[in-house]
Amino acid sequence: MAKPVIMTVDDDPGVSRAVARDLRRRYAGTYRIVRAESGAQALEALRELKLRGDDAAVLVADHRMPGMTGVEFLEQAMDVYPYARRVLLTAYADTEAAIRAINVVDLDHYLLKPWNPPEEKFYPVIDAQLDAWRRTPRRESAELRVVGHRWSARSYEVRDFLARNQVSYTWLLDTAPEGAELARAAGDPELPLVVTADGTALSAPTDAELAAAVGLPTAPAAEFYDLIVVGGGPAGLGAAVYGASEGLRTVLVERHASGGQAGQSSRIENYLGFPDGVSGAQLADRARRQAERFGAELITTAEAAGLEARGRARVVRQAGGAEISAHAVILATGVSYRRLDVPGLDALVGVGVYYGAAMAEIPGCRGEEVYVVGGANSAGQAAVNLSRYARCVHLVARADGLERSMSHYLIRQIAEIPNIQVHTRTVVGAAHGSAHLEGLTLKGPLGERRADAQRLFVFIGAEPRTDWLDGVVERDPRGFVLTGPDLVAGGRRPADWTADRQPYHLETSLPGVFAAGDVRAASMKRVASAVGDGAMAVALVHRYLEQA
Repeated sequence: MAKPVIMTVDDDPGVSRAVARDLRRRYAGTYRIVRAESGAQALEALRELKLRGDDAAVLVADHRMPGMTGVEFLEQAMDVYPYARRVLLTAYADTEAAIRAINVVDLDHYLLKPWNPPEEKFYPVIDAQLDAWRRTPRRESAELRVVGHRWSARSYEVRDFLARNQVSYTWLLDTAPEGAELARAAGDPELPLVVTADGTALSAPTDAELAAAVGLPTAPAAEFYDLIVVGGGPAGLGAAVYGASEGLRTVLVERHASGGQAGQSSRIENYLGFPDGVSGAQLADRARRQAERFGAELITTAEAAGLEARGRARVVRQAGGAEISAHAVILATGVSYRRLDVPGLDALVGVGVYYGAAMAEIPGCRGEEVYVVGGANSAGQAAVNLSRYARCVHLVARADGLERSMSHYLIRQIAEIPNIQVHTRTVVGAAHGSAHLEGLTLKGPLGERRADAQRLFVFIGAEPRTDWLDGVVERDPRGFVLTGPDLVAGGRRPADWTADRQPYHLETSLPGVFAAGDVRAASMKRVASAVGDGAMAVALVHRYLEQA
């Protein structure tokens, strides 16, 4: 195999040669040193390396470069090599910019110039980054190819699964020459066809088969844990990080992909500590890697179907019949978008109609008119992201305005984007199309009208995924899990409560089972509060275990 790459980027030829010289002196035997003199040149080189199947270990970029700063280069390089370690070279006067870059590009280190002698100031930094890169589990599938129909619900689901699990792939239409050739070579199987890097062909794979093919864990390594976290959104990931970091043997089970609804957000701009915003996918990926670094197990395509108490153990039963047991459980299953109940819509889900951001579909919206239904932050973030691709984005909201349900900063952004049109007091009355979405009936202040549309993204409120908890823990009339004070309101106690104490703040009606995040009744429905719930739930798990 080719040597992994260490890349240095600096617009000053003298500095560029000096950095490359020092790197070659120490690392040329094991790593290939690549030098570039601009961010654009470096990005082109990285893309060529990626196409050849080479890996990049460390990227060292100068901050002050014309055309593209080092921070801007590193941010774009994350899309090509997300696991490469990122080091910023900066002068003393630019240390504030370097500190900001820690949030923008998940910067691993910044180095002040000059770095002489390299044995003291340069090599120890690069050694540490290379060691961290070698220890980071990487599950990229750069050569993974997906062949399918443009308007196929299952093809969309496969691409969505891969995208949300941070797995690289190439999408090929079955009508394109390369796609048709791959399908013929595989014996014209049922589509979608997934071809792995080693040439294995999967015909219409299930999510579990797909996960196994790309190296995602689908089964726990043990039968008993200290803590089971059900759900991989911000609350679940927060619980996994704090549980594992505080010594609990922790397993997180997730039915689709880590990040939950927040993981699909194109940009979260009001999360503490990220002044320039962060994408939901980046935030979820960082949290996942952090949890795994502390020793938490993350299991994908594991759908919880039942929960019960067996003595002191709490048992989670999966849809396939497998069981995992633990001393305690944290329910962090979040919510799903409520279905839009209009004629003709259900038959078009996945073929023009999408619930949530549907990140895999967004590049295909280039030059089109698209519709977004909803008035909260998730709908606004999707509209802003889609505006970068679509000719026009129509944001359809039932309310008189966006102020009641959307953050002020987002309303202001939308108002400044010329190709977003906001339609208030408007609803979708019907969807039209046979093989895919072709049009919508809109009902607004001026009456009813027909609009041509090939894509509709729906964000209309939330429903908890708690049917599997029937008869096990108490829920409110809408299905949200009751915890702590809500269980003992008015001086009552939960009907099946067995402990000789009041429930802890996030504890459900089953002792040892806690709820965190959006699934909890009366929660704030924000990323920051969900993460806080996850951390608090772990603290209460410790209190529960100490008194057990």
